Amino acid sequence: MNLIQPFAALRPAPGRAPDVVAPPYDVLSTAEARERVQGRPFSFLHISKPEIDLPADTNPYAPEVYAKGAENLHKLIDSGVLVRDPAPSYYAYRIVMGPHSQTGLVAAASVADYDTNRIRKHEFTRPDKEDDRVRQIDALDAQTGPVLLAYPAAPEVDAILAAASAGTPDSDAELDGVRHTLWVIRDTAIQARLTAAFNALPALYIADGHHRSASASRIAAARKAANPAHSGNEPYNFFLSVIFPAHEMAIMDYNRVIADLNGLTADAFLAKIAGAFSVEPAAGAVKPERPGVFGLYLTNQWYRIVIKPELIPADPVGRLDVSLLQNNLIAPVLGISDPRRDKRIDFVGGIRGLAELEKRVNSGEMALAFAFYPTSMDDLMAVADANAVMPPKSTWFEPKLADGLASHLIGD
Repeated sequence: MNLIQPFAALRPAPGRAPDVVAPPYDVLSTAEARERVQGRPFSFLHISKPEIDLPADTNPYAPEVYAKGAENLHKLIDSGVLVRDPAPSYYAYRIVMGPHSQTGLVAAASVADYDTNRIRKHEFTRPDKEDDRVRQIDALDAQTGPVLLAYPAAPEVDAILAAASAGTPDSDAELDGVRHTLWVIRDTAIQARLTAAFNALPALYIADGHHRSASASRIAAARKAANPAHSGNEPYNFFLSVIFPAHEMAIMDYNRVIADLNGLTADAFLAKIAGAFSVEPAAGAVKPERPGVFGLYLTNQWYRIVIKPELIPADPVGRLDVSLLQNNLIAPVLGISDPRRDKRIDFVGGIRGLAELEKRVNSGEMALAFAFYPTSMDDLMAVADANAVMPPKSTWFEPKLADGLASHLIGD
């Protein structure tokens, strides 16, 4: 079976992409989504967050929410806002945010290769979030939220995508200052070259979308069990993905703010962490310039703290900056051993900047903040290759994919 294959996407009709595209379902609250759809009847949020079209006290996981999403999807199809391509295709997809640009491939990725770990993971999933996506996919008979994947060095793929994205795009829209552009790759010979090039790769890597890929696997298993004529070629055996070259992807810092000093005074805290870190006051905000360096904001003062080299282990998880700070400071000094569940710690995406860290501390809400150097794609792939799991909140990818540019129908 192929690692990826073309598919006939459900897409905005010509000129309708600006009316349709929306942020990913999991980056907006219900209240934010309700506000975003004012005056936008064709926004994909009506499909990805359909509770916005139901009474305010509706449980977002209630059966009527998933039914409403299916109803809204069919409305957009019936009105001609969304149309399905007549033949299977691949799609070149470019995202541009400020000076940063990345060009990847929209494709249907193999569930079988996900199940055997050729499409590699680096995070745990939560059953409740998986259940939500399973119910959503089942209700819509479609995968509408793409999984963000990365491919390792593949110059031939890069060259094909560069050529495919040189002409007039089939869809073009701007969302929150980010440009999303799509080109349909209809040429079957080029499709065959892409399929063969991906088949030659050792692995693909999930960057974001672990719950969506896990849900696709569950859907495929359930539908296989219910289908006595199962062949392996049914659409449910593949999941919607956008695959970028790893060298183009941008990971931002994922910073931490903590509510208290675990009973320590500021001076006692600084003295205690000096066993594992060098600590120097800084004249201004500290944006770490390399791995092993952290910014610490405490009592209106920034510090540059550096992990002592002898404390950096060789294993791909232990050497991550998020692990180094957790294992040498956050757990032993601040007493937060389970950052997934401890309410004393919160996480701030680097897109918000260091000023957000200062704001959270200066307001009195939090006692201190840590600024990180971003995790690298090489580190992410090393963890996945080791069949290991990254600590929570290790990566913050920007720019985000848009929902609504291409959906994968799995019911035919």
